[in-house]
Formats: sequence, C-alpha cells, structure tokens
Amino acid sequence: MTHFAADLDDRPIGRILKRREVLSLLGGSALLAACAPAAVGAPSLTAAAAAAGPTTTPAATTAIASGVALPTCVVRPVLTEGPYFVDEKLDRSDIRSEPSTNAVKPGVPLGLTFLVSRVSGSSCTALAGATVDVWQCDALGVYSDVTDRTKFLRGYQTTDVNGKAAFTTVWPGWYPGRAVHIHFKIRATAANGRVADFTSQLFFDETLNDQIFAVAPYAQRGGAGRLRNSGDGIFQQSGAKLTLAPIRSGEGYAATFDIGLAT
Repeated sequence: MTHFAADLDDRPIGRILKRREVLSLLGGSALLAACAPAAVGAPSLTAAAAAAGPTTTPAATTAIASGVALPTCVVRPVLTEGPYFVDEKLDRSDIRSEPSTNAVKPGVPLGLTFLVSRVSGSSCTALAGATVDVWQCDALGVYSDVTDRTKFLRGYQTTDVNGKAAFTTVWPGWYPGRAVHIHFKIRATAANGRVADFTSQLFFDETLNDQIFAVAPYAQRGGAGRLRNSGDGIFQQSGAKLTLAPIRSGEGYAATFDIGLAT
C-alpha cells in the first residue's frame, strides 16, 4: 500500500540560524547548509566554480556587520526531515521506477543536480564522497516505502571529484497541507572522522507549478486544495533560499542546486 503524506510532515524541527550561530559553526566541525543565493543577497559559489575540480579556490565573501567575512556559498536553511525518510541505501541516479517491477512513475521529467562543496574559511572545495539522498511524492501526491515495500522516487548518489550528484526524477505532485517540495539529505565525513548530515527541502516557483499541474497526470487531481508556497510554514522558514530555478530541457526541466558544507 502506498501512502499519502500527513500533517506530521509539517512539524518544524529546523530553523534559520542567526549570524552568531553561523560563525560558531564555521569554527567547529558541525555541518552547515549552503546554497545559492547567499543569505544577504551576494552572488553564491557558481556551478562553474564548483565543477572546476577538487582544488581549493577562493570563494566570494560577504562582509557582515561585525566586519567578519563569510563565504557566500554558506547560507542557513535547515528544514524538517518529515516522517518519510527511509534509509534504503538504494544507489541509483534515475529514481523514477519501482525496483520490484521496473514500472516508471509518470510525470514531467526533472533532472536535479547537486553541486556539493566543503567550506573552509573563505574558500570552497568540491566535496567528493558525500552521500546525497532524495525522496519525494509522485505526481498524485503519494510516497512509497512507508507502509509497504515499494521504493519509487527514492535513491541516493555519491558525489564525484567535482562534488556532483545527479538525479533523474519527475516534478513532484502535491498533497493537502504542504506546498510542492522535494526532500534531500546530505551525509559527509567531517575532518574529525564524524559522519554528520544535513537535511532540508527544495521548492518550486508557483508559476511553473501552475503550468505543470495543468497537464497529465497531475491534472487528474485538479488544483483545488493545493497549498502554495505563501501558505506553507516550512517554506517560510527557508527564507526563499531553497527554491529551484528549473530550465526547459527536452520534454522536461533541469535544475542545479549549489550547496556548501562546513565540516
């Protein structure tokens, strides 16, 4: 039996860190989220820079009120995991199919690429060997692997020498009480050997959501009752810094997400 999401997914266990907390994390071995754009609006580490290779390169920095500069690849949103993460250790790039039947979930194709960096001082280095998990609902708002043994729209990839992990999925559907989103978790080994993880969610522009949900198979659910970003408390915690910017790619879309980890 597949499973529709419930209100447990709305429980906020994350928050946006204050400046003092960011500085503290950069000085320790904790894991910190990062993506584009930076929290104060300066340019982030670009995809080209992250893809340049594992050599350490200076990152653009942002001066804050105290006069301390932070790499702009570091931002703060940490969001709830929700009740639907299952560590299946399903190593695959194309997560659309159900492994037991090879049946592919229908939906608008979405190529999702993570570019993961390690942040050290004012520099960013492509982080190889990090595990990136992705899980989401299907076009009709259904999750796998909760009350049954299905595993569609779940999987992980390990970042390569350029810090890249790429997935082929579908545009997620919606279910009551949540805006459209994709869950992700990144696990990496810190300098002290401790394995730490960072968990958050990715969101989509509502103009694109409207276009997607007007076509099959999404349209069979209709739009009545769909919660938009503006009404989603978890999205509001993101500070609009976890919203993807997909571009057209073949019959679907492609999006890249830059993220740095202070380990």
